[in-house]
Amino acid sequence: MAQNELLDGPSMARALTRIAHEIIERNKGIDECILVGIKTRGAYLARRLAERIEKIEGKPIRTGELDITLYRDDLTTKHDNEQAHVEQVDIDYEVVNQKIILVDDVLYTGRTVRAALDAVMDLGRPGQIQLAVLIDRGHRELPIRADYVGKNVPTSGAERIVVNLQEVDGEDCVIIYKED
Repeated sequence: MAQNELLDGPSMARALTRIAHEIIERNKGIDECILVGIKTRGAYLARRLAERIEKIEGKPIRTGELDITLYRDDLTTKHDNEQAHVEQVDIDYEVVNQKIILVDDVLYTGRTVRAALDAVMDLGRPGQIQLAVLIDRGHRELPIRADYVGKNVPTSGAERIVVNLQEVDGEDCVIIYKED
């Protein structure tokens, strides 16, 4: 497979800084906002956005994490006993009438986001839900779009995008793999 680097560490950092500024500007501050990262890489990206927002605003933004495993419409089991592997949902705030900003690494078909929307709605009715993604690669199967995008990357079905993060993979980069 051929590969190309779409983002290196510094360009990923710049994209996240831009998204942080856009979140603050669109929401006129952060008072009613909660950043919610979709596990796994979206949770790390949400933490990075929270750090940037705190530096800009001078106060912390509320954050949480969401495991959408049981909400997926293409659920596959992950244990030998045929039970789905579910991690804890970590949102310690009331979501009713708040602005929830879902954060994920790659937006593709929209099915992960749909599952996250269902999970958030089970916690209460937010005033608004927004979506921030590092990469939007197109190919939506559902009518979902991101409010904040680090980079738009038109792809074919034969291509695969991999986001590597320091916290998980030991380096920051986004790579596109193309089948030869």
